[in-house]
Amino acid sequence: MSEANSPRPSAMALQGVRVLDLSRVLAGPWCTQTMADLGADVIKVERPPRGGHPGGDDTRGWGPPYLKDRDGQDTAEAAYYLGANRNKRSIGVDIASPKGQALIRELALRADVVVENYKVGDLTRYGLDAPALLALNPRLVFCSVTGFGQTGPYRDRAGYDYAVQGLGGLMSVTGEADALPGGGPQKVGVAVADLFTGMYATVAILAALRHRDATGEGQVVDMALLDTQVAMLANLGANYLSTGQAPRRMGNAHQNIVPYQVFQANDGHLIVAVGNDGQFVKFCELLGVPELARDPRYATNAQRVRHREALVPLLAERIAARPRQHWLDAMEAAKVPGGAINDLAEVFEDPQVRHRGMVVPMAHPLSDALRVVASPMKLSGTPVAYRLPPPLLGQHTDEVLAELGHGPEAIAAWREEGVIA
Repeated sequence: MSEANSPRPSAMALQGVRVLDLSRVLAGPWCTQTMADLGADVIKVERPPRGGHPGGDDTRGWGPPYLKDRDGQDTAEAAYYLGANRNKRSIGVDIASPKGQALIRELALRADVVVENYKVGDLTRYGLDAPALLALNPRLVFCSVTGFGQTGPYRDRAGYDYAVQGLGGLMSVTGEADALPGGGPQKVGVAVADLFTGMYATVAILAALRHRDATGEGQVVDMALLDTQVAMLANLGANYLSTGQAPRRMGNAHQNIVPYQVFQANDGHLIVAVGNDGQFVKFCELLGVPELARDPRYATNAQRVRHREALVPLLAERIAARPRQHWLDAMEAAKVPGGAINDLAEVFEDPQVRHRGMVVPMAHPLSDALRVVASPMKLSGTPVAYRLPPPLLGQHTDEVLAELGHGPEAIAAWREEGVIA
């Protein structure tokens, strides 16, 4: 290998970008963790303990399960929190106090990005809203993440993923049909509106940073869970806009492709995901019914969608006669897409998941047992690095304030007053 082609250590993609993270729970922290994974210095601002409240991000207490300490006992660090806050530094600051607000302004002056998910108008009370901070730092990218955005009739409502999945239409197309056992609306098993909003926020922030670097101008990014949920309806949203007919729940079947669903073998379930007519020919051959692929009712996907009620039972009868692994092996050999339905224990033991390094151990102040789900981003030149474990509440307060030029005496006085933790 030539020197020009040999791997070289390089800076991380977002090295030098400082993010002031005023968010909590999931959508905002998911955005800032993504940026932290790419090398940004993310300073997570959390409320200090007060009046019996433990303080910090709400998700620190969303357990069990909790991280186990070195003696096998529960710590106060919930797994939920650990999953969205690695590679960050935590400082405890009471932003309701004038001195705490002054510290946030100092941090904003040195930041490239602010991410917050307070209710609309809350930060205005503290003088920490977008207009106030952009007046101090015109190069700032200020990203607000709320349930319904900064404008509109719902702007003052609190936004929660579950409610947004319902309001935004996702639950109307998720779950078995009403007439079937167990039918009715169903939420997705993870908080997808939060997660998608976090990812869209990341993309928007990076676009705004590129614009800032070209022009010197910061800007406001207004992210709403409901907007994101409507956008991620994707093909189903396009189906409705094309036809005026609201798609219905179809359980594990696909609205636009057949056969693309779960089937029952004689010892368990498997997924069949036939994506084109050539794959359907191969699938019929391995099932021993090649004539179905020649039947005009089923020869094309459009016809299969129109005649799914007749076709699917014929396929199901054949699949039910053999074990799941028989069909999975046959489909793999024939290059017909499909797969098993794994629980999470099986997921993390899967050889492909293991090969791709999707579990990462991290040193933690309280435990030697912390493992986190890895980032899926694989960059050849500026790879993700797992530099810092999810921080303890206020773990880096002294360090960050010292970087601002504040000495030990001032820091101790603020801590005594309850301004910081």
